[in-house]
Amino acid sequence: MDLRDPPVRWGLGLASGAIIAAVAVFFLEGTIQLLVLGIAVFDAVSTPQVLRLVAEGQAS
Repeated sequence: MDLRDPPVRWGLGLASGAIIAAVAVFFLEGTIQLLVLGIAVFDAVSTPQVLRLVAEGQAS
């Protein structure tokens, strides 16, 4: 798995975000569900960015 490859980074981010969102939809309700869905979106967007920084650090 090459973290320098954008589809790999975004795939990991979207997969983890989808898992968190699934837990929110199927097991939670109310305000906590909305909070966890927000965390899922944040995770799906931030994970690829963090992995990009890690990949750039490993390349140098």
